[in-house]
Amino acid sequence: MESPADVKELIPEFFYFPEFLQNINGFDLGSLQMTQNNVTDVLLPQWALSREDFIRKHRKALECEHVSSHLHEWIDLIFGCKQRGEEAVEALNVFYYCTYEGAVDLDAIANETERKALEGIISNFGQTPCQLLKEPHPPRMSSENASRRQARMDTLPPNLFEQLDKLRPFKEVKRGIILLYFIRIRKNQNRSFIIQGSDVLVTVSSNGLIGTHSWLPYDKSIANYFTFTKDPTVANPKTQRFLSGLFAPGVDLSTQVLVVSNDGRLLFSGGHWDCSLRVTQLGKGKLVGRICRHIDVVTCLALDLCGIYLISGSRDTSCIVWQVLQQGEFSSGLSPRPVQVLCGHDQEVTCVAISTELDMAVSGSKDGTLIIHSVRRGQFLRTLRPPGESCLPARVTGLQVGMEGHIVAQTALEGHTAGKEKYSLHVYSVNGCLLSSVSLEEEVTALYLVPEYIILGTRQGNLHIRDLYSLALAVSLPLKVAVRSVSVTRESSHILVGLQDGKLIVVGAGKPQEVRSGQFSRRLWGSTRRISQVSSGETEYNPTETSGK
Repeated sequence: MESPADVKELIPEFFYFPEFLQNINGFDLGSLQMTQNNVTDVLLPQWALSREDFIRKHRKALECEHVSSHLHEWIDLIFGCKQRGEEAVEALNVFYYCTYEGAVDLDAIANETERKALEGIISNFGQTPCQLLKEPHPPRMSSENASRRQARMDTLPPNLFEQLDKLRPFKEVKRGIILLYFIRIRKNQNRSFIIQGSDVLVTVSSNGLIGTHSWLPYDKSIANYFTFTKDPTVANPKTQRFLSGLFAPGVDLSTQVLVVSNDGRLLFSGGHWDCSLRVTQLGKGKLVGRICRHIDVVTCLALDLCGIYLISGSRDTSCIVWQVLQQGEFSSGLSPRPVQVLCGHDQEVTCVAISTELDMAVSGSKDGTLIIHSVRRGQFLRTLRPPGESCLPARVTGLQVGMEGHIVAQTALEGHTAGKEKYSLHVYSVNGCLLSSVSLEEEVTALYLVPEYIILGTRQGNLHIRDLYSLALAVSLPLKVAVRSVSVTRESSHILVGLQDGKLIVVGAGKPQEVRSGQFSRRLWGSTRRISQVSSGETEYNPTETSGK
């Protein structure tokens, strides 16, 4: 490794696959010459806490500012102007002549022995890539310059998770929404909604009342600016929209049984008395689909990030993967036949999660297990059993899958007396390795994953943000009222929290500048209009010890 003639590059596994550092199969790799110790797993440096930590830090190093600022130099050496010629000599970037493209025409060599010898030399020394550039590659823009350019843009808000020390909660809705159970910021833009360029925030109350409110994106002219426009149909008895049908006994109307499609048009709901999975059109509040495939009540639903597949879990211990159809393909919004039927649990399925990109469907159950299947083939992959203090299984009460395949699960172990349950939080890698576990003092009622962090809302009325890998507590905000739902805007500029008493709390970074008149101008549809409902950031949320826990 120290010889200048020895040229090596790290294989891709150094940046994403920690399992290759472990001798899982127990192969006999011999012993060390000096100590005679058996060669087994790769020894990690002292700065790495585990194999997963080693790979994560390696990936961070690859993506750091120093590497980015020198990336053009590597391109010049491998593909650019320093691959050949005098500049290659000055850069000590010269290799054996047979390795260069076009240096040897093997087809023109008549002597078979000579041709095989050259093929062996090329195979041994390798081959340099094609030279793509004859001029030096320009350097990449530094993160500091990129930040300055972004700061001049009106439409790009600051990332909330880069300013965790400045979090502030702001109250937006005082009354009118009876009980906020579900919040969702739609990912796709659609001009048919209230304001062009706005997002839609979906709420469902304790009585099944549906609201589709307008959320106007960030404007840099006012710090923490946000505008929430309440759905006018919520207050008018003649235009109110409700979820149809009765819910089964023991089923709480919560985010576990409610999912909104990515285009913001359909609401999927479970928990109905007839064991059906129902589809409601949000625009009219009309029931457009009712599918019965489970033989018991649907207890949980989850939609993948792309909006392609929906997974449902039931008291019958099974899970079903459905394909979400585009508008007009099928009246119910779901494929009439299941894509996969997944089994394996011994008791009721309590929570599910799905990732199409990683081809994994995860389900948690009262039997204390997490089972992972593939989505496309329905193959069983592995079973995870979260650790606990007791030999009795702790039921899985919450589940989320991150973009890189991290599995986050909450478990609850019943105590000897009522109300003395013990809660724990666990995070696994995509390959089922337990990365961290922590005991919780509170019951988590809302769980949301973002890159690098986990957002937890608790029944005791607190909002916690924890590190995704170590589960260390980063920020805690007291809201004093039980949290029912948590969502993050697509720009990661605000956290939206629904409370038990019907309030919508918007968490932003920093304290907004004051607006004297309470109004300001903004261009909509090419003309200037007045918007009177400015960020309630002017009304900072200062909770008191109230009921509703």
